[in-house]
Amino acid sequence: MRALRIPQPNQTEVIDLPIPEAGPGDVLIRVMASGICGTDVHILRGEYLGGYPVIPGHEFAGVVEAVGEGVTRCRVGERVAVEPNIACGRCVHCLNNRQNFCENWRAVGVTLPGGMAQYTLAPQEAVFSIGEIPFEVGAFVEPLSCVLHGLIHLDLAPAASVLVIGAGPIGILLLRGLRLMGTASVTVAERNPARLAFARVAGADVALDDLGAAALNGFDAVIDATGVPAVMARSLDFARPGGKLLWFGVPPSGARMELEPFKIFQKGLTLMGSFTSLRNSYQAVDWLRSGRMKVDDLVSHRLGLEEFERGVQLIERGNEDVRKVMLLPNG
Repeated sequence: MRALRIPQPNQTEVIDLPIPEAGPGDVLIRVMASGICGTDVHILRGEYLGGYPVIPGHEFAGVVEAVGEGVTRCRVGERVAVEPNIACGRCVHCLNNRQNFCENWRAVGVTLPGGMAQYTLAPQEAVFSIGEIPFEVGAFVEPLSCVLHGLIHLDLAPAASVLVIGAGPIGILLLRGLRLMGTASVTVAERNPARLAFARVAGADVALDDLGAAALNGFDAVIDATGVPAVMARSLDFARPGGKLLWFGVPPSGARMELEPFKIFQKGLTLMGSFTSLRNSYQAVDWLRSGRMKVDDLVSHRLGLEEFERGVQLIERGNEDVRKVMLLPNG
C-alpha cells in the first residue's frame, strides 16, 4: 500500500508499505477520505504531541476490509469512521470519566499510524458505522465530535448571543452547531474575504472582517477558533460581564500570550479550553445522518497522498477559498 509519512518535522514522503494485518480486536480499514486538520499541520511543523516517524490522518472514513479475532462491533464491507483517541480505561482520569485526558493516551494518526494511507488499523471500540453517509461527510465525524464536546462543555443558556472568531472549517462547524443548539444570534469575525463570505452563507447573523468592529462586552460567549495567541488574548474584551470564553483553536505548543488578569476578575469571566472529544462520536454520526448538520460544502480541495504538502500550504497561506482539504488515498 501507499502511505504518506512524516519522518521528522517539515519532511514528508510517500512510501510503499505492507498492508497491515488485523490482530485481535483490530479493524482494517480501506481509507476513502482523510481530511487535513490543523493538528496535522502542527505535527508536520513539530509543534504538537506525538513522535516521529508518523503516518498522520485522524479525520477519516472508509470501508472495513478485514477484522481480527474477537471483533463484534463491525463487519467486512461496512462503511465506517474512526474516533482516533484511545484511552487505557485504567488510569485515574479514565476511571473518573475524563478519558480525553488519559495518562496513557494514544491516537490514530498522532501516536499510531493514521488515515493518510490506503489502509490503516483501528481498535474496534474506535470504529463507528456511518451507514450510507458519503465518505467525505463521514470524515467529519472526528472534528464534529470535538465541536460537540466543546459546545456541551460551554453549556450555553437558550437564546445566547455568541461571537465566533475564525471561519475555517472548525469555525463553520461551531457556527452550525450553535445554531442547532438554539442560540439567538451568532457573529463571526474572519479576515479572509472568501471565508467571511462563506460564513454568511453558512448562517452567521453578522459577519465582520475586522474583530475590532465586534461589540465590546457584547456577547454571552466568545469562541476562538483560530488558535492564534494574540487573538485568544483579545477575546476577553468581547465577553459580557459574567460571560464565557471557549478557546477551541489549537495554538502552537510552547507559544506565549499576554493577558490582563484584572479583566477576568472584574468581569467575572469563565475561561475554558476544550481538548479533543469525550465519547461524542455517536452524537456526531447522528447529527450527520439526520442531515441537519451540513458539511459537504466544507470540502474545497481533493488531493492525492503525494499532494499533502500542497494541501498544508493552501491551509497555511489562506490565499484561496480554502476550507477542508481532503486526501483521497484510494483515488
